[in-house]
Amino acid sequence: MKSNRWLISLLYLVLITYTLITLLPFAWAFATSFKSLAEISAGGLSLMPKNFTLANYQTIFVQEPLFGRWLMNSAIVAVCITLLNLLFNSMAGYALARIQFPGNQVWFFLILAILMVPGQVTLLPKFLILKSFGWLNTYQGLIVPSAVNATFIFMMRQFFLNFPKELEEAAALDGLGRFGTFFQIVLPLAKPALAAQTIFVFMGSWNEFLMPLVILSDPEMFTLPLGLNAFKGQYISYWNYIMAASMIFTLPALVVYAFFNRYFIQGVAFTGGKG
Repeated sequence: MKSNRWLISLLYLVLITYTLITLLPFAWAFATSFKSLAEISAGGLSLMPKNFTLANYQTIFVQEPLFGRWLMNSAIVAVCITLLNLLFNSMAGYALARIQFPGNQVWFFLILAILMVPGQVTLLPKFLILKSFGWLNTYQGLIVPSAVNATFIFMMRQFFLNFPKELEEAAALDGLGRFGTFFQIVLPLAKPALAAQTIFVFMGSWNEFLMPLVILSDPEMFTLPLGLNAFKGQYISYWNYIMAASMIFTLPALVVYAFFNRYFIQGVAFTGGKG
């Protein structure tokens, strides 16, 4: 019994230490957002500002006229990408799990093959395709290429393989067709998997930097990760403004995670069943 208590105590000590190490950079960034540039430049890792100020937050909203536009761009792109992924990934995953059509296994293995291709490899082809469509510096140029995701098609397929067929059979007896069954029965009961997907997709699109960097050149179309570079000059970086903007940038992701967190573990656990 004593050995078990020591092991549990050691485990808690390790977890607490890891938590503190993980939270320390965020705590420092939060404290730094209330410091002046001179205090930051002086160095040190103090978590308490010597001269507390809200001027950094006031500056990024008042003196940077495009900050609100960048925030809106990020919100539009992230929400649209998330909604499209929820719809298309779920439909594709359900089709692969439930509908036996010619080439079903071929499409499934093709999706698995896509998972092995690094995103950087497809960056140049995406740019050339978007340029030929005239979609550079547009919302559709940011949204459409990310409207589906092979990883979450696979995840939804695994979820639907474990979904009880009896519910679908009962819906068919009640006269519902394939689409009616999917949208009225299956999708509402897939909340755990959809919640897990929402967290991953939203945070991925909200934090995306490389794709906007490649296809955007108009400052008014910048998303917030790209817009943060406006506070970095050739000879000086305004870290006080960068930290303040980063805190605002972090809030929506935290809100989404907090809202869907109760479904998160359940959704991940549901997706590891049959192959």
